[in-house]
Amino acid sequence: MTAAVNLPEREELDRLTRALHVGLAVLGLLAWLTGQFAGDYKKMSHPGFTIHSWIGISLSLLVLLRLLYGVWGPDQARFTSWVPYTWDRLRLVGEDLLTLAKLKLPERPAHQGLKSVAQSFGLLVFSWMALTGSLMFFYLPPGQKARGLMHAIKEGHEWGETLIPIFIAVHLTGVLLDALFGQQKWRRTFFLED
Repeated sequence: MTAAVNLPEREELDRLTRALHVGLAVLGLLAWLTGQFAGDYKKMSHPGFTIHSWIGISLSLLVLLRLLYGVWGPDQARFTSWVPYTWDRLRLVGEDLLTLAKLKLPERPAHQGLKSVAQSFGLLVFSWMALTGSLMFFYLPPGQKARGLMHAIKEGHEWGETLIPIFIAVHLTGVLLDALFGQQKWRRTFFLED
């Protein structure tokens, strides 16, 4: 297998990167779950929409922080270090797919190979949800029906009902496979262990 690209063999993510990951996971899951009750925004009494929107705007702030951190944070957290947009990084993705086709688990640090594709997909989904949700938070008055451009934004935001479970399934499958094969990375992330 090819050596790691732009990252040390054993990845060391800082506490803030891991804390942002936990915050995105917790608030993302809560926003997705409370989204099931946000359809009451058309009514004068709209507690489901209110709860969902405040969790969502908190998540949007975390997404913004993660995006900024991906530009100006430490090397391992920077998008230029891991997003699969170079031929070398795309080659690692291809190698991982071939390894999976042989019914073996690719051995890569986080943010490389298929893991970088999953992380990129998650950030794109969360960024999309943060953007569309924030627009609705600031420009969709509760008690009114969404019309015109705001209706299109609302419909686009509802793609999250499909995209978020897909991301959760892909991400949790990777975490579970890592755990089953002896890599307990989830402990370092959720308990911020060094």
